[in-house]
Amino acid sequence: MSLKNLNVIKTRNLASKLSNNRIKNLFKKFEKNFGIKDDFAVAVSGGPDSLALTFLTKIYALKYNLNCKYFIVDHRLRKESTQEAKRVKKILKNFGIKLEILTWKGKKPLSNIQSLARKKRYELLFLKCKSLKISNLIIGHHLNDLIENFFIRMIRGSGLKGLVSLEKKTTIDEINLIRPLLEFEKKHLQYIAIQVFNFFIKDPSNENTNFTRIKVRKIINSFKDNGLENDKLFLTLKNLKGSDKVIQFYTEQNKRQNSYLDKENKKLFLNKLFFSQPYEVIFRSFSDSLKYIGGKYFSARGKKIDYILKLIEKGTLKKETLAGCVIKKVNQTVIIAKEY
Repeated sequence: MSLKNLNVIKTRNLASKLSNNRIKNLFKKFEKNFGIKDDFAVAVSGGPDSLALTFLTKIYALKYNLNCKYFIVDHRLRKESTQEAKRVKKILKNFGIKLEILTWKGKKPLSNIQSLARKKRYELLFLKCKSLKISNLIIGHHLNDLIENFFIRMIRGSGLKGLVSLEKKTTIDEINLIRPLLEFEKKHLQYIAIQVFNFFIKDPSNENTNFTRIKVRKIINSFKDNGLENDKLFLTLKNLKGSDKVIQFYTEQNKRQNSYLDKENKKLFLNKLFFSQPYEVIFRSFSDSLKYIGGKYFSARGKKIDYILKLIEKGTLKKETLAGCVIKKVNQTVIIAKEY
């Protein structure tokens, strides 16, 4: 039997899972939420969420004749990680899905592990997408992640933008991060992973209470025991997102009206009126400006932005560096330039 015919049989076996009515209905919901018409890449971890995403996106790509690429990052933070990545690759190959392993090489951190691992994961995925000229990267954040993120940001004292930071689509460095599962509960994704692949990797860090996310997860579960359901939390987040969009409107207006970009020298000039807006608008406008000039994947920490904004307000800013940028004040103008 030819390799082509074998792959056809494998993908038919995958598509046959839609005979399960529950899976079929979940795919219909995914299809409606997804709506992508261009080629895309999918980030796979081996957990139930990402395996469910793998199935849903592969069926979608087959239906709409799209080219999709699948990648898993081996962080090598645990001795089992390389073997786990290879196992996921083998499982998916049995269903005609080609998975490429991206490896984090070099020295590993001893602290702030989850945050740094996340940044490195996106760095590797973004580089791969750019090399393939793919602008859509699909990731498996779901409703439970959305709620956990809300509580984590609340504990950290985040503003409104931070509380609702997991958007369905976020563009970072010309790559669209797309989260089509934000309205899907984890239990449904686990069901798909088991029914389709009869397999998923259990991450031991999910039991490690040294991580903030795990502590928050336990708190949320205790809330649920007292009547707080996901649909109620989702409605709250939806209402907050509406308020967030209003602030974002004025943020974009502030950037448009009160800043000037010197494209040749890649410098941004912020006039006095830029800093005469409500503080949340100033904060977002300034954060966006740093991100644009610095070319970083993620925004600078809020405390560091607050510090520089206070210097500007007091008139004591001379020269600071943050997020790959040099920030200085000349007369009444703040200049943001790329740090070299």
